[in-house]
Amino acid sequence: MAKARIFSSEGQQKSEMDLPADLFGIKPHRAALYDAVRAHLASRRSGTASAKGRSEVRGGGAKPWRQKGTGRARAGTNRSPLWPGGGVIFGPKPRKYRLKLPHKVVRLALKSALSSCAQDGRVVVIESLNIKKPKTKDLFGILGNMGFSKGKKLLILDKYDENIFKSGRNIPGLVLRTANAINAYEVLNSDHVIFTKGALQKFEEVLSA
Repeated sequence: MAKARIFSSEGQQKSEMDLPADLFGIKPHRAALYDAVRAHLASRRSGTASAKGRSEVRGGGAKPWRQKGTGRARAGTNRSPLWPGGGVIFGPKPRKYRLKLPHKVVRLALKSALSSCAQDGRVVVIESLNIKKPKTKDLFGILGNMGFSKGKKLLILDKYDENIFKSGRNIPGLVLRTANAINAYEVLNSDHVIFTKGALQKFEEVLSA
């Protein structure tokens, strides 16, 4: 059974706990992970690239020169893709890159990512975070006490906390999410996944629903 270290609200290690086997102890499903990461990266693409075809380029109404007698190649319009300033052949057009995955695949990928991290000892639990006002120094100090001042960190809360989110937005490598908004890509892309106790309980409720 996968285990996680438990830290106090000040960042001091206290003990260990067993993680739910159905969420953190499954065999990672590589195909589901591949599909989930691919879908996540595709959804981040803006898809706004656009180039004009020959029918969209301005000008070209008149034939550049007569068909015969000039010694030059035939030309019907200066909008031809063969001409400088002409249209683009098969150029990009605005499109959506978003991919849809079945909910079961999304959940399987998330469980697989968390199980992989738990098996490597990269999942930890902090009892609570008491940030009374937005202050980066306070949150960075807690992470430093835990030994996570460097590297990529995914901090998962049970609900949105403005003070914590504002305190963490300037910390390099830190990503903050609520328990119902995490995804397999961000889990795999983190050196450490930090759950608050409330977030872990909320996460179990979300995936068991």
